[in-house]
Amino acid sequence: MAAHLFVDISSHGFGHLAQAAPVLNELTRLLPDLQLTVRSALPLERLRTRLNGDFEHIADRSDFGFVMRDAVCIDFARTAQAYRQLHANWPQRIADEAALFARLLPDLVLTDVAYLPLAGAAHAGIRSLSMCSLNWADLFAHFFCHEPWAAEIHREILAAYHSAECFLRLTPAMPMNSLPRVRAMAPVAALGKDCRGVLRERTGGPADEKIVLIAFGGIDNLLPVEGWPYAENLRWLIPQSWPVVRKDMSAFEPIGLNFTDLLRSVDAVLTKPGYGTFTEAACNGTPVLYVRRDDWPEQDCLIDWLKINARCRETDAVELASGRLQTALADLWQQHLPPPPIPAGAQETAALVSSWLEKPDASCRPR
Repeated sequence: MAAHLFVDISSHGFGHLAQAAPVLNELTRLLPDLQLTVRSALPLERLRTRLNGDFEHIADRSDFGFVMRDAVCIDFARTAQAYRQLHANWPQRIADEAALFARLLPDLVLTDVAYLPLAGAAHAGIRSLSMCSLNWADLFAHFFCHEPWAAEIHREILAAYHSAECFLRLTPAMPMNSLPRVRAMAPVAALGKDCRGVLRERTGGPADEKIVLIAFGGIDNLLPVEGWPYAENLRWLIPQSWPVVRKDMSAFEPIGLNFTDLLRSVDAVLTKPGYGTFTEAACNGTPVLYVRRDDWPEQDCLIDWLKINARCRETDAVELASGRLQTALADLWQQHLPPPPIPAGAQETAALVSSWLEKPDASCRPR
């Protein structure tokens, strides 16, 4: 009988899917008969742009991470309220999750990076793993440890993560000293095809035009681009949802390239620190212009890794608001290009997950 894997992919932006998809694609290559169930609040069309092969989709979410005002700013009041609501009847939520697994009968539960499924799996007697570059326990503690109501919630989150067989810590990642069984994995990233010819043909610009993609990881961050100055031979690729019509700006969705091919084909990407865009840009040799997030504890390890593995440069809110980014971009393009890192984490992680599926007695060896 084919093994059955239940995967929960967070819909807090697109970065969790960017991590999970290469692993799942390699896993289904290793195990062609694998039965795959994917729960995520991301649209099915979005999942299908990244995931190869067949899977059952449960359109739901078990985590929310943080309620965001925009791509870089957390709404702390609404986030605190959401966590208190989620944990108001925590034992019943665990029981409901266990009942779902009792119906679906997966052989293994894998999350990126929800913790409720881990607690539910333990309650149902099913083994589980989690993987990510961050975990919600450490981030929750960072932002809310001073609140009198937060200690019990933090204990419940940690207990859920502790119930997993192992946490697969994808490089680059936070330290995760609060988790007992952590295994460091190589970077995970998809490699795209160079489609510069197609891109230039569909944007209609001259051959020497520089093209910069604006991508903030699936959480909208409307910039005041309508007031940005024009620059000769520079084109911006912006989300189709932005109500901007300018001759030097093109919506990237109608171009028809998948995100990784698009990222590989542009001259730079303007973004925030996030695992998916940072690792894919580095592994595909694309320069990165980034703006820091307000008090986001994961960003330092991401930025430190990017500085070693890619051409990158920080910009700030003032430059971003004014759109005077030509000097920053020129500096970026003059940097030495380091050898692109090899994203061996997908194969490495898939091999471990397949061993848990095929060998009931497999154990985690932290490293």
